[in-house]
Amino acid sequence: MKRIWTSLLSASLMSLTITSHAATLLVGSYTDGQSQGIYRYAFDSKTGQIDPTPQQVVKSVSPSWLVLSADQRQLFAVNETVNGHVSSFSVSAKGEIKPLNQVASRGDEPTHASLSRDQRYLFVANYAVAADPGGSLAVIPVTRDGKLKDVVQQLRHKPSGVNPERQAGAHVHSLVLSPDGQHLYACDLGADKVFIYRYDGASVDHPLSPAIPAAVDLPPGSGPRHLLFDAKGRHAYLTLEMSGEVVMFEVRDDALLERQRLPLTEQQDAAAKASGGLHLSADGRFLYVSNRGTVNEIVVFSVGKDDGQLTLLQRRSVEGDHPREFALDPSDNFLLVANQKSNQIVVMRRDPRSGKLGETVQTLPQDAPSDLKFID
Repeated sequence: MKRIWTSLLSASLMSLTITSHAATLLVGSYTDGQSQGIYRYAFDSKTGQIDPTPQQVVKSVSPSWLVLSADQRQLFAVNETVNGHVSSFSVSAKGEIKPLNQVASRGDEPTHASLSRDQRYLFVANYAVAADPGGSLAVIPVTRDGKLKDVVQQLRHKPSGVNPERQAGAHVHSLVLSPDGQHLYACDLGADKVFIYRYDGASVDHPLSPAIPAAVDLPPGSGPRHLLFDAKGRHAYLTLEMSGEVVMFEVRDDALLERQRLPLTEQQDAAAKASGGLHLSADGRFLYVSNRGTVNEIVVFSVGKDDGQLTLLQRRSVEGDHPREFALDPSDNFLLVANQKSNQIVVMRRDPRSGKLGETVQTLPQDAPSDLKFID
């Protein structure tokens, strides 16, 4: 009997150990090829391995960006197509995903979304490739059970027109809330501005209104893409897609004051400049930025403890083509890259002390991956 109990105890401890290293990885993708939509994988944060057999495949048309609710029980996806849509799903305690409903985004090619801190509104960035009518910011109410209602507010910006091919129309690329949830920052690649809006959750029809100042001007033709705040909201970081740069801001009274701007590549060819996503390590000591184009790298910076200043540490190949997005796993020991055009997810080991990226531990075939989100 003692041996039986010992065996059962060992098995239980082994199961607990395996469970403690388990996380759920959600992959959004483009469905122009073989992909079917959203993929749910098991990820082992001890080994850095993604189980190659998906736990679930959720059919959805080009769910290129994923947003989880604060309790991780609702999932929202933008469907990046002409006449775009936004889809809502429930997420069970076991991670199972079920569709709830879908609404029109009232714009073309939505590329990004964020959820208000009170979970009442989803803000959607309609990028819109065509200059007419161009991109827009759409505000969509969310019910208590996670379903979406029709757009209640839509905002448009004036394009800069500096680049006649890419900036003839507005192109809202991302929407990011301040850490306190009181302001929304809209990065418009076509306008060369980051627009700032005050958020009022009590206003049913117009939750957003222009802040003071109403916008931050960026260099002509630079094309702002993605914005990120540090945990304390003292500093913010922005990628400029067209100029291939990253900007560091001091945040003061919700205004963004530029303090530093650095190139992501030493190459001068425009094809080498295609800044993408950016993420901070959990401890805030390191910033990771993707550069696509002909370079295809993750650029690593150390972050000044007090002033937020960036210092270049490393340029690491993504070993693929077009890193659309990337993510640090819950343990912060691995960085996963969604290489859209080479149809793969690359997992790299990360040193938490130095911040540098090391060996590649896995390359998983995945058709046109565009976003990575963890449920932990």
